[in-house]
Amino acid sequence: MDTNVSSNSATTRAHHGADATGHREFHVTYFDADCGLVRSEVFDNLAEAERFASRNVSDEQGWAVVDAVPAQQDRLAA
Repeated sequence: MDTNVSSNSATTRAHHGADATGHREFHVTYFDADCGLVRSEVFDNLAEAERFASRNVSDEQGWAVVDAVPAQQDRLAA
């Protein structure tokens, strides 16, 4: 399920990707207009990921996508 988090092109796919224990991390893929590259950041909770995505959609060409994925085993131990 995709949900707009801003008036531009930020979307969330938060209902996919939980593992059997429910541990998820949130990957934000976004266009960095400063350098013209697509980048990615990882967050532990959806609210932080959505705030980051919204901040990175600054103009008409900006976009960000939030994907919920099973947490990697090494991140669970931390």
